[in-house]
Amino acid sequence: DLYRKVFVFRNDPSDAYVVLRAQLEQPLQNFTVCLRSYTDLTRPHSLFSYATKAQDNDILLFKPKPSEYRFYVGGKFVTFRVPEGRGDWEHVCASWESATGIAEFWLNGKPWPRKGLQRGYAVAAEAAIMLGQEQDAFGGGFDLYNSFSGELADVYLWDVGLSPDKMRTAYQSLRLPPAVLAWKSLSYEAKGDVVVKARLRE
Repeated sequence: DLYRKVFVFRNDPSDAYVVLRAQLEQPLQNFTVCLRSYTDLTRPHSLFSYATKAQDNDILLFKPKPSEYRFYVGGKFVTFRVPEGRGDWEHVCASWESATGIAEFWLNGKPWPRKGLQRGYAVAAEAAIMLGQEQDAFGGGFDLYNSFSGELADVYLWDVGLSPDKMRTAYQSLRLPPAVLAWKSLSYEAKGDVVVKARLRE
């Protein structure tokens, strides 16, 4: 249970990462991924990387620069332009549904205009899921200059698209529905220089 705790990736650039273990029975037709990050990086960095044997960017949350997030499904991506952070925690949620190909992006509890992405696609269930690095191969192939440096917390993955109410709930860290990956019952393994610390402030 990592409630009120964070992963601190101390080095920049970093070769550290955290492997997350999820029990997925079948391919994902819908999903929502949420997390909180705190960093002063201005270079590109990966936040959440879900690679399968067929596709290294099956799900990827990536920040190429301070004013932009990229959300990948099945190797294709859409870009969400955002105001540059003011040196505070940023909470992001991205959800996708296969039937409509609709990608949703929420930043700090607010929705951005929806975009179209990979209609009819299914994300394979057997995956290497990582924080801190962007996989260019199943479980590896890292580029240090896409690594994350800073603090990560409140990582969740659901096998459904969350409703707007639940998206806001995730931002407020209130009661959330059962998840495939849940911060309060996370199965993980830290590799390299990653430290679990208490969160400094809410």
